[in-house]
Amino acid sequence: MNKTESFKDEAEAFAQIKAKNWHAVTLDIPAESNDFHWHDFDAVVYITKGELVLTVEGMDGPVSCGRGTKINATAGVVHREESKGYSAIIGFAQAPETLTQPINKAPPAAMGQ
Repeated sequence: MNKTESFKDEAEAFAQIKAKNWHAVTLDIPAESNDFHWHDFDAVVYITKGELVLTVEGMDGPVSCGRGTKINATAGVVHREESKGYSAIIGFAQAPETLTQPINKAPPAAMGQ
């Protein structure tokens, strides 16, 4: 389940990621609107600039995530994202270079199963 919380600042975000012994990456994400997909890894996303609109399959309506929003993203949760661009600190449960490709996996129904 993707769960949202809040965080105070970037120092807190990095400290929380370090405490989990996860891998922190700072990213600037360009404007995007993607189809429903899922990931095969756990992550935590700290929005530091801009806004991300997150829609999770099976939940009522989209959630707007702006600066100060922390998203706990669990592997396997089907969701989609829309944004005019945002910046984030992302904590990955595994080393980013070991993530399987493509990062966005099509839901089983979209694969004809």
